[in-house]
Amino acid sequence: MTHISVVIPVYKAENCLHELCRRVRESLEIISEDFEIVLVEDGSGDRSWEIIVELSRLDERVKGFKLSRNFGQHAATMCGISKASGEWIITIDDDLEQSPEDIYSLYEKANEGYHLVYGVYKYRSHSFWRNIASQFARILFKIAIPTLNYDYTSFRIIKKEIAKKLAHFDAPFPFIDGYLSWLTNNYAIITVKHYNRAYGHSNYTFLKLLTHTLNIFVSFSDLPLRWVTWVGLISFLIGIFLSFLIVASRLIGGITVSGYTSIITSLIIFSGLQLLVLGIIGEYLSRINFKTSRKPLFLVLTETSKPLKQ
Repeated sequence: MTHISVVIPVYKAENCLHELCRRVRESLEIISEDFEIVLVEDGSGDRSWEIIVELSRLDERVKGFKLSRNFGQHAATMCGISKASGEWIITIDDDLEQSPEDIYSLYEKANEGYHLVYGVYKYRSHSFWRNIASQFARILFKIAIPTLNYDYTSFRIIKKEIAKKLAHFDAPFPFIDGYLSWLTNNYAIITVKHYNRAYGHSNYTFLKLLTHTLNIFVSFSDLPLRWVTWVGLISFLIGIFLSFLIVASRLIGGITVSGYTSIITSLIIFSGLQLLVLGIIGEYLSRINFKTSRKPLFLVLTETSKPLKQ
């Protein structure tokens, strides 16, 4: 059985792959000769897959999987984890912002008895707006998932028994670190340096980050629906209070327009009541959605050991 698997989701990384695999290989050889590198090509549209095939031919320990389209970083990572065979599974990005040379430090910390170790950054090399957006997302995720480690990153080492359980989660918007926070609280962190991207620019636009944040927040929490329920209840109580005031004003002659009292009173009460009912229905729909969502997280089109027939 393989001792260590390194899983790398690949998206538009044709310029990084040769250097990345070389550095990962050199770092792993310090630990053990028994390792594999699992590259998951996530619908890049560039030469990434051709380079992965080339790398796998040069070294049989490099395995490649090509997804049928772009499913996103978390889905691609979960695909790689499902294909990995190592006792320890390491995940790292493809852009060289995380140093492969820090793999040994993750492994060393994990061997102190932890199921999960994160490589976290004291300073991030991202742009100012990206750092602000990330901090905002982390705050929302922490609200949605109280057990979540605030300092999570995509650079992690996971015990096989924990990592393989990720396959049991099939929500339409996967969030690996949210799942891991449910699976184990036996984790640690080490500080690593965050480097500038080696080539090109980040594939995460502001819109993609916002969409990802909202998807995860709604998928992992029914808090928005609870807020709607409370808003509906408060609106209903305020409506009752205002209705008493309107009726009282009518009785003492403060309102002389015919029909005003009944229309406004009905509007206030039933508007609040509608929000309350919608909130309650939403509570049930959210739970039904969690149970019935069965979309596949990813679809492997081909792999390096089984080339796609032309």
